[in-house]
This record gives sequence, C-alpha cells and structure tokens, in this order.
Amino acid sequence: MNISVVIPVLNEEKTIAATLRALVQVAPHEIIIVDGGSIDRTLEICRHHGVKILMSARGRARQMNAGAKEACGDALLFLHADTRLPPTALDDIQRALRDPCCLGGRFDVQLDGEHWMLKVVGALINCRSRLTKVGTGDQAIFVRREVFERIGGYPDIALMEDIAFCRALKRRGEIACLRTRVVTSARRWESDGVWRTIVRMWTLKFLYLAGVPPARLKQFYADKR
Repeated sequence: MNISVVIPVLNEEKTIAATLRALVQVAPHEIIIVDGGSIDRTLEICRHHGVKILMSARGRARQMNAGAKEACGDALLFLHADTRLPPTALDDIQRALRDPCCLGGRFDVQLDGEHWMLKVVGALINCRSRLTKVGTGDQAIFVRREVFERIGGYPDIALMEDIAFCRALKRRGEIACLRTRVVTSARRWESDGVWRTIVRMWTLKFLYLAGVPPARLKQFYADKR
C-alpha cells in the first residue's frame, strides 16, 4: 500500500525541518507540502529536503484538500508541520488497513514540552480520542484514499476541520486508534500556559459541538509559530 503524506504549512520555519527529517526516514511514497502563503524560510527548508511543494489558498482544510487532490497514494496521511512520526508509522498504518473494515485512524500523541502536566494532557487526549473514535490533527490522521474522496475531504471550515472529518469517518466504518506515538510541539501550551490552554481547547470543542460556527471560534484560537 502506497502512502502519501500531506503537510499544510504556513510560516513553519521553526518546526518543519525536524518534521521532514523524521518523515524522510520512514520513506513514504510521496511527501506533499501545501503552503498557504509563507513569508519566512519554510519553503526554502522544504526545497532542501526535495519534497513536492504546492501553493494553495490559506486555511488548513483547504490546504489539506489541495494536497490530497494531487496525491497518488492508496492511503493519505495528514501531518501537522510540528508533528514528528515514529519510525514504525507506515508499517503501523498498513497493518491497520489490512482490515477491510478499517477506513482510517490516528496515532497516540506525546507533547514534547518539559512541564509535568503535558504528559497528563497527552494521556487525556489519547484516552478521549480512543473512547470517541475522534482524533485531532496533532495525532496524524490517516485514511484510505477512496474513503476520503467519498466523504468529500475535509469540510472547508476555519477551525475543527479535523473533528468534523473524523466524525464523518467513524459514521462509515471502523477507526484504528494506534498506540504508537507521534511527537508534537507543545509550543501552544508553553506559550499560553497549560491550564489556560486546557480550558480554552475544551471550551472551543464544546462550543463547536453545541453549534457555534467555526469562523466565530477561530477568533479565539490564535496560531502559534
């Protein structure tokens, strides 16, 4: 099974090099960077790693959909620019997708900061997503290509596109919750404070599920780079 990796980026010069170094080691079928208008060294760093680069309108959902449209793999793996895959990632995905009932899935996550609460946060994220079968973008969501196309890709919304996509996915079949861990940046938690970020993230998810428009929620979710 060929796996295409799609990475949406926007001014990610601080994190993208480490992500690509880890990704090149696992040797996916193709790596597609979708840039939403970076003005820093992001594209220079990506070119140095010899990956395919696309330009797109800004917006994580739009960028991921643009990358998926150009991908030719049997499965799609959507990776954030600050998330590093483990060495066994592709083998783990292929093993999960050998089950014809499995449509896609996500990894467990580990936050890379030093604060002791970050381990607890990671464990809670993993537990919550295992119970609900809904992953977040930091958990490296993967899906069969034909299923992604059947669903219609990520909804073009300003925030919570990963939650919306996973909810649509689980209504159609089995979701794999892999225990292998990806490592993602704790920059948001460290910048805004762990407890404050916990409250904000859970509040945003609650409001989204309650029907508040994602465009309105986006006003309270500043990107950290």
